[in-house]
Amino acid sequence: MSDSFDPVRIGVVSVSDRASSGVYEDKGIPALQAWLQQALRNPISWETRLIPDEQDGISAALRELVDAAKCDLVLTTGGTGPAPRDVTPEATLAVADKVMPGFGEQMRQISLNFVPTAILSRQVAVIRGQALIINLPGQPKSIAETLEGLKDRGVHGIFAAVPYCIDLIGGPYLETDESVCKAFRPKNAIRPPR
Repeated sequence: MSDSFDPVRIGVVSVSDRASSGVYEDKGIPALQAWLQQALRNPISWETRLIPDEQDGISAALRELVDAAKCDLVLTTGGTGPAPRDVTPEATLAVADKVMPGFGEQMRQISLNFVPTAILSRQVAVIRGQALIINLPGQPKSIAETLEGLKDRGVHGIFAAVPYCIDLIGGPYLETDESVCKAFRPKNAIRPPR
């Protein structure tokens, strides 16, 4: 069945000094992979990176995932707060061809439903070449909330816009499991079932 769906290459980057040095187990990469495997119907090839909070290293990993590994979508987790070592947004903006501010705005709106400190989050999203790069929160619960939205409150998650964004930049046609997250596309952009 999955052979009727376009394959997609997804990069998942967890940015954490402590997890990358083995102080504790990284939970960001497994949480992202689990959510995406439920949400997407496409066959997924993974590129994962667990790296410390170093701006140059984060930028280098993002460039490598897009330019060399040819990822269509790159999701980062961690390093988006106001602390001195939180440099993921700066590293992401440094590799951007275009900035997509709506993603960060919506993530903060979703998180504000739970904690007033969501305004301290600095997540950004950018386009580099034919890839979308999105900074996500660090906690698995927050990752799922921002991707999926708050269905009981009618609040859209950011992932609803990801497939159409990837269409517009020339990437594969992503199809979602609507019970997890319904992708939104204008009627003229919806591909008939194969």
